Amino acid sequence: MAIVATASSVRIRISIPAQTLELHGDDGHLLRRYAVSTAKNGAGEQRGSYMTPRGRHIIRAKVGASATANTVFVRRRPTGETWSTDFAAAHPGRDWILTRILWLSGKELGRNRLGEVDTMRRYIYLHGSPDSVAMGAPGSIGCVRMRNADIVELFDLVPVYTPVDIVEYRVEAGDWAQLAPAARPLREAVFVGEQGVPLAMEWDEFDVSSRHVVAFGPAGEAIGTGRLLPDNTIGRVAVACAWRGQGVGRALMERLIEIAGPRRLFLHAQTQAAGFYHRFGFEAEGEEYLEAGIPHITLTSR
Repeated sequence: MAIVATASSVRIRISIPAQTLELHGDDGHLLRRYAVSTAKNGAGEQRGSYMTPRGRHIIRAKVGASATANTVFVRRRPTGETWSTDFAAAHPGRDWILTRILWLSGKELGRNRLGEVDTMRRYIYLHGSPDSVAMGAPGSIGCVRMRNADIVELFDLVPVYTPVDIVEYRVEAGDWAQLAPAARPLREAVFVGEQGVPLAMEWDEFDVSSRHVVAFGPAGEAIGTGRLLPDNTIGRVAVACAWRGQGVGRALMERLIEIAGPRRLFLHAQTQAAGFYHRFGFEAEGEEYLEAGIPHITLTSR
């Protein structure tokens, strides 16, 4: 797929629990998904922790555009060395940064920007790694390791200032039998408990025939859910109160859009949430109406 990207047209999400990096268009469509390796010490922002920082970041600099595969970098400069198994055996204990570097900068003051939690001053990169390094499992000393071929591809797809969110949740897709135990309590808490939707209206015959997504937090708890009906309608999108404003809703929508594929989609959205769905290219169709006593609007994808 050819992509001509600007910093506002693509965005990256790195899931620490899933050990994945996803590149999405601003309309929510998945462009690439890669296995990665974050810090073996887990998630954290403190200088000297050797942990992978969380939160909102940007790509501040790109390094190594003309480097050959397995070029060795130290302090973002090529050393003139090329990694190989024999070379690695002669230099045990080195933390290999190879091929390309995408240098991250935090966006959240006091969390990952400035002081002892500054991501850029901690020298946190997305970078290439030896082919022998396992992906899909934590193993770095803070950076996000990628396969050489993957970092080369990603490097060419993203411009400087591309948004990068590093999160502690993962999104799973499945049928109702698989995900009901996680989705049911969350939907009851949000729709019935918070919004006053009658319990009898919340549960219908469509759950069994729909595809579902659930976002799970760092302790494996359900923090968000949604479903895709057989008629291409997205619905029942809900995020736990404590996790709102942290990109969970966007992650749910992106996975639902991925599942749907190149089909026209529909939403019966609460009017107050319509602006959120506009970001994914949905447009209003028809007049506002009441559902369970709550103003709704029908939205369709372009």
